[in-house]
Amino acid sequence: MSSHYCILSSVAVLVYLRASVEGLLCHCDICSSESNKTCSTDGYCFTSTELVKSTGEIKYAFRCYDKEKHFPPENDLWCKSKFGERENVVIKCCFEDFCNNRPEKLWESSRSFETWELALLIAVPICVITFFIMMGVLFWGNRKRGRYHCPEAPDGPEQPILNAVSLRDMIDMTTSGSGSGLPLLVQRSIARQIQLVDTIGKGRFGEVWRGRWRGENVAVKIFSSREERSWFREAEIYQTVMLRHDNILGFIAADNKDNGTWTQLWLITDYHENGSLFDYLNRTTVDVPGMIKMAHSISTGLAHLHMEIVGTQGKPAIAHRDLKSKNILVKGNGTCAIGDLGLAVRHDVATDTVDIPLNNRVGTKRYMAPEVLDESMNMSHFDSFKRADVYAFGLILWEIGRRCNVGGIYDEYQLPFFDMVPSDPTIEEMKRVVCLDRLRPSIPNRWHSCPALQTISNVMKECWYHNAAARLTALRIKKTLANLAASDILKM
Repeated sequence: MSSHYCILSSVAVLVYLRASVEGLLCHCDICSSESNKTCSTDGYCFTSTELVKSTGEIKYAFRCYDKEKHFPPENDLWCKSKFGERENVVIKCCFEDFCNNRPEKLWESSRSFETWELALLIAVPICVITFFIMMGVLFWGNRKRGRYHCPEAPDGPEQPILNAVSLRDMIDMTTSGSGSGLPLLVQRSIARQIQLVDTIGKGRFGEVWRGRWRGENVAVKIFSSREERSWFREAEIYQTVMLRHDNILGFIAADNKDNGTWTQLWLITDYHENGSLFDYLNRTTVDVPGMIKMAHSISTGLAHLHMEIVGTQGKPAIAHRDLKSKNILVKGNGTCAIGDLGLAVRHDVATDTVDIPLNNRVGTKRYMAPEVLDESMNMSHFDSFKRADVYAFGLILWEIGRRCNVGGIYDEYQLPFFDMVPSDPTIEEMKRVVCLDRLRPSIPNRWHSCPALQTISNVMKECWYHNAAARLTALRIKKTLANLAASDILKM
């Protein structure tokens, strides 16, 4: 009953005040209890919230704000300001009876931001966004470089190797045991010290340049980015254990050059001033001893590729798959070295499978064996690839034999099947000549009067058999030509 009485009494007082007082009634924390903590004004009611900085205490005030204090009278700036006269006070004015009976929001959540705070709020998100963008760019760049990562080479001490007098000394220091190439860091160090001098060749893969490293000439094969698989495969094959051989083009280094706009894929090998066998035969003729030396050296290199070396430092059997005169280099001593291993395949003895590269390139159509042209070749049988190499080798013998000068008589240089197909034959054109008509390059009559050329002719024919299983092996060809070189024919 007492609580109801108090409420009714308060209501009665308020009704009385409303009836007896003109102006706006406001809640007042400093007014007497007799007035029911109420004041009247001709201005506004206001609430203030003050933060005492020394103690952290928050104080509230609820009062009247008379019109005589307004400036300007019609639109008071004190009420418009959040901070009033002191920056640690929040003031709010209102215009209805008892509208100030609730405290304003706390100071911390109601104040506006300082200039430095606004700058910080803007700068921090920008910095965070910029950081993540930079991290994304770096990540993308690392992935891009990872794409073109060089095939791994055995690790080893780099500095003593780089202090070697010449490339030959450097290679001998690292390959005498394994024959698998220089350590990866050494390869990259060499590649970054090479200066390109001039272009010496172009092909579908890219360009070949003559470069200089510490005064020595090197050949730099620069692959276009679309030939990445060929570059990687060739570098990988060249670094096969025990592959290094006098009649295989000497591999020095592989590296990628990224200038931010495009990526160049470098393969660095020995430089041979005479160039490819194709270029050499176009420029000059050979005598009988020179012909046999060339033929024997190519067969020796091919036999080494095809041979499997068993042991802890063994070598898998490798087939070239794109053997032709343009992929053979002529050395200064008249011997040859087989290059361009981008399409090569390896034989895995453990699983008896063929390691065929993921590469869209195919061999040169003019040099393709019949079983390759008509797609009857058993791709899971490694000997099939070796026999296709032997067929191509027979065509190369024909090219060399034509340029053999015997008594001042020789033939002009021509590619195999030059008189049967166009300069750039299709698979179908080659298939018609080689598989359906079973034609082979014609042998000049003059060969029959020269015992050496007659022997070369017989070897060629045994390389050309339509039945791949009947063809000679590279090892057998090597022995035959070695016997020819040692015979009395050369003295005739």
